[in-house]
Amino acid sequence: MADDGDVVPAGYAELLEQLKVRVRSAQVRAARAANTEVLALYWSIGRDILDRQDRLGWGGKVVDRLATDLRAAFPDQRGWSRRNLQYMRAFATAWPDQENFVHQAGAQLPWRHLTTLLDRLDTRDDRDWYAARAVEDGWSRAVLEFSIGSGLRARVGAAPSNFTDRLPAADSDLAQALVRDPYVFDTLGLAAPIAERDLEQALMDRLQATLLEFGQGMAFVGRQVRLDLGDGYEVVVDLLLFNVEQLRYVVVELKVGRLAPGDVGQLGVYVAVVDDNLRRPDMHHAPTVGLLLVAGRSDPLAQYALASSSAPVAVADWASLPAETRAVLPPADRIAAALDTSTLPGAGTPPDDDTASDAEAGEGRGERAG
Repeated sequence: MADDGDVVPAGYAELLEQLKVRVRSAQVRAARAANTEVLALYWSIGRDILDRQDRLGWGGKVVDRLATDLRAAFPDQRGWSRRNLQYMRAFATAWPDQENFVHQAGAQLPWRHLTTLLDRLDTRDDRDWYAARAVEDGWSRAVLEFSIGSGLRARVGAAPSNFTDRLPAADSDLAQALVRDPYVFDTLGLAAPIAERDLEQALMDRLQATLLEFGQGMAFVGRQVRLDLGDGYEVVVDLLLFNVEQLRYVVVELKVGRLAPGDVGQLGVYVAVVDDNLRRPDMHHAPTVGLLLVAGRSDPLAQYALASSSAPVAVADWASLPAETRAVLPPADRIAAALDTSTLPGAGTPPDDDTASDAEAGEGRGERAG
């Protein structure tokens, strides 16, 4: 029989790719199964501790004794610290019905995600909401920490808008879910002295770099997007996003100062231009919406401005500057006076090491913008 040597037979590449997918899928299933078993074990330990403390009156010292004895019995295993046993007890307290828990999003999260929920949130409803978002968007623990710390649940859909009046009923609910109030953009990395133009530049750089804050499904289209209107006129959009789930362009305008009466009207023009020039109804694109980010919003002014705009837009505060950065900035009124927008382009404690376990499977998976 002839030796084929290095000759690759027809169909080999396709088979190899199929095998890679199959192996990776098996690895994910194995990791999830291991995670489920570990969480079931931890819940049962926490339940047993609670039961004996409630029914037999065991004191808190029993946890110290259990930690010592379990470490001695399983010296090669991690996760038997007093702190982790306390987390197991809190776990069983927070979700008292194990059968119900296994069907919820929290059962799909690694252990350290759950300890973050236990540490940072006080209600079952909040824990379940953030657990569901973490599973849906594939959040790492760091992203989960940030989302909780920035109050994501309260901010989603909170920005004032005219979507209800300017969009069909079903579409207005979807568009409202895209916007938040306030938007939180941390760590600008600015140092004294700082110029007003540098502040605008740093904010826009941060906007571009952190699509996470704009929510799930947002894709970056462009910054300082120039659209030619003909007759020597053009508009320049600060930031143009596209929501891949709703098939919708989102025009973002940033104002370093407070909301001014003409800001919403200017954004409405940009929304109309993008809708006419970029939106593709033949590809089922939803109507374009606008998002105006300001450093201070008067709710009465926002309501009047939104009511007068024929374009679907929302107005939200942004919150970004840490105290040390604010200290080196000019007063807000000076920034507002100096920044002539017509001349600017585009006019808690984490768990200790002992909390790590086989339940960490999935910790490193990629997360989408949430």
